[in-house]
Amino acid sequence: MKLVRGAWKLLVAIKDGLVLIAMLLFFGLLYAALNARPNPAAITNGALVLDLDGTIVEQPAEAQAFATLAGNAGPRQFRLRDVVRTIDAARDDTRVKAVVVDLDGFGGGYPAALNEVGEALARVRAGGKPVLAFSNGYTDAGYRIAANASEIWMHPLGQTLFTGPGGTTLYYKGLIDKLGVNVHVYRVGRYKSFVEPYTRADQSPDARAAATALYGSLFENWKQAVSHARPKAQIAAWLTDPAQLVARTAGDFAKADLQTGVVDKLGDRIAFGQRVAQIAGGDAKRPAGWFNKITYDNYVAAHPLPTAGDAVGVLTVAGDIVDGKAPAGTAGGETLVQLMLKGLAEKNLKALVVRVDSPGGSALASEQIRDAVMQAKKRGLPVVISMGSVAASGGYWVATAGDTIFAEPSTITGSIGIFGIVPTFEKALAKVGLTSDGVRTTALSGQPDIMAGTTPIVDKLFQAGIEGGYRQFISRVAQARRMTPARVDEIGQGRVWDGGTARQIGLVDRFGTLSDAIAEAAKRAKLDPAKVHAEYLEKKPGAFEQFARAFADRNRDDDAGAGDAFSRLSTMRRAALIQAVGDARRLATGAAVQARCLECAAIAPATPSAEDVGLTQLLLSRLGF
Repeated sequence: MKLVRGAWKLLVAIKDGLVLIAMLLFFGLLYAALNARPNPAAITNGALVLDLDGTIVEQPAEAQAFATLAGNAGPRQFRLRDVVRTIDAARDDTRVKAVVVDLDGFGGGYPAALNEVGEALARVRAGGKPVLAFSNGYTDAGYRIAANASEIWMHPLGQTLFTGPGGTTLYYKGLIDKLGVNVHVYRVGRYKSFVEPYTRADQSPDARAAATALYGSLFENWKQAVSHARPKAQIAAWLTDPAQLVARTAGDFAKADLQTGVVDKLGDRIAFGQRVAQIAGGDAKRPAGWFNKITYDNYVAAHPLPTAGDAVGVLTVAGDIVDGKAPAGTAGGETLVQLMLKGLAEKNLKALVVRVDSPGGSALASEQIRDAVMQAKKRGLPVVISMGSVAASGGYWVATAGDTIFAEPSTITGSIGIFGIVPTFEKALAKVGLTSDGVRTTALSGQPDIMAGTTPIVDKLFQAGIEGGYRQFISRVAQARRMTPARVDEIGQGRVWDGGTARQIGLVDRFGTLSDAIAEAAKRAKLDPAKVHAEYLEKKPGAFEQFARAFADRNRDDDAGAGDAFSRLSTMRRAALIQAVGDARRLATGAAVQARCLECAAIAPATPSAEDVGLTQLLLSRLGF
């Protein structure tokens, strides 16, 4: 009996302990949730701090609650429209004495997104309100934003390094041959370069010519924007022979930057904070460098999206276009179709804007999204396309549903072409003594056979399907843009264009932001643009997801992305490698027929997922690194 009573007491103690732990965890999470939530009431006079310790995107990826709580949330993603709305609101807010842009952990963004943020800061500066930027070092993306500041600060041991767009791409042909993998490629488009890493060991002349033209246009846009924002800065000297400039100052990058007008002030965070305190107010009793702050999250919460007036629906097609359902940040065909149809049924929409920020993906999912948008047209709603940073390949396929297309000069678009890739492993299996055999009732039995390879009939069928898909793509573009199919084929062939060139050749109608597209949609619906509001057709995050996102934003390491310009470039290159490996994984596991843009990935800010990081580490370990 004593043994039984002792065991019972032990079980009761374990139960009580578990209950206590659960209660402590619950109240701990409750406390964290309350502290993580933005507090608009906390806004007082001070400097609005835009601590951009992450990337700027059209639609942030959905927060994974458990990964977040485990501390694996990854870099923060800032929604472009929230950043711009916040900056514009600060311009006329008397409580905001200055706007501070902290770029020390900035992970970048597409050129068009950077331009939009930079122009918003320029409006604040033009209104007479100080804009101060700080970083330990600047690269292209951060400086595109910082150039619009009235004062650019940098650490005395920092540097500016401007590289321009471009770089290397991984080509897998040699590895594929060594592994004995057969990659069956079906494509249409002279410039459709996405398949080249699987079929070549280097870049083709056509792909090189197209990329050179695209990158040249984007770089010219960057130089013009920076020169316009800071006309006295000697940017050209840093682009032609930076080594000579630094040699003149005996290797002192910061001194060279100061002499050439690239930065205005040298100082650490304490000195920078003291300068901000002179404008926004401080407290001598606080630590050195302290100043009155208005946090970004509190300010966004205090300036929600307007809801008055008639509703103009905005359907966001952001990220890779994939079949089926997908969370925010990825354009799942089935998910967006459901959001579109639900919006038409429940929201009393007067017009529709489709915001496209995607390099493409599944051709089938692209067509499904386009069909859903066409339902709005059938109901008599005007449909306006707003291209964000990138609307290429499958993204442009979706855009053919619009009445008119807006883009930015640095939008990446076009890439009208499709392809399919099917890997088979008969040679790899033969290397280890594995063969295959069986009975086939037709020429298509068991095809595509990844163990024994494809047959000539299957290859012809697949290629015919790709060519038929390309003709459909051409037809949709020709009808939407009022061109002949021959003309579309001429400017198609998988070639990628910048927004400025795209407008000249007829793929884009007008330059403008999302706000301009919403105003145009309102006008086409015979409404006053000042009396409408944008009704975003997207899944509303649940309470737990909101808590997880806020918790992650509050608990990220503030110094995770900090470092000088050399460190930042190294981090970007490592991220690009991980992104390339992830692209290979997604291509191998995604839709067989795709409309996707390779050049877009080379320009995008690398935001590798935990899965891609793990796959890259495994690959490098297998290679002996």
